[in-house]
Amino acid sequence: MSDAPQFFDMPPSSEGGAKRIAYRMHQGGGPTLVFLPGYMSDMAGGKATALFEWARANGRACLLLDYSGCGQSDGDFADGSLSRWRNEVCALIEAKVSGPVVVIGSSMGGWLMLLVGEALGDQLAGMIGIAAAPDFTLWGYDETQRAQLARGETVFEDNPYGPEPTPTYARFFKDAEAQLKLDRAIDITCPVHLLHGQQDEDVPWDISLKLAKALRSESVQVTLVKDGDHRLSREEDIALLMRAVANLPTD
Repeated sequence: MSDAPQFFDMPPSSEGGAKRIAYRMHQGGGPTLVFLPGYMSDMAGGKATALFEWARANGRACLLLDYSGCGQSDGDFADGSLSRWRNEVCALIEAKVSGPVVVIGSSMGGWLMLLVGEALGDQLAGMIGIAAAPDFTLWGYDETQRAQLARGETVFEDNPYGPEPTPTYARFFKDAEAQLKLDRAIDITCPVHLLHGQQDEDVPWDISLKLAKALRSESVQVTLVKDGDHRLSREEDIALLMRAVANLPTD
């Protein structure tokens, strides 16, 4: 299969019918690496691209995708939710991947990683979180913002990565509040490696420590990068991610 972007037609569902999901697939040895980008991000980002190139150079299978409403995929971002994006990821994996999977989630993708991992069951061979942000609707907004979202309003915040403010829609918030993970044991037992910068101004690094504690897995590593920011996209951060991928035990 070509490495160029392709499109997958989602099966019709109660969430609004078929949508075209953009993806890139490189065939190779397993476990297949599946990258889940963060909120309002897509598969053209630096970490996703670096992972794809690493997989190609090392003969590994790799799957990238854009969630509906993001990148080259169909849909409106305002209609997005963790549940919808989980279903898209799982449908794409079911259609395009045979054998074990390693899921790599960045920021919000680290929350989605947990939902996808639970859905994959025995197919899940490992997980890597990059500034994973589970439950961010609970700790990432003040009480005024949470009240606005609960009333069905949209909350806009300053965007340090672009000129337009970042929206959070009530639909996303309502669904996310039903997907909270850190208040209970997470029934995932595969090897996990969590990477987090201690200069992260978006996701407190102790969230990765809480996630490590919540996971049932006995094979969990947490690597804290003292001078690392939220993105962890410097050359040395990318090198750290690739070492984590290469060294993740999946037997």
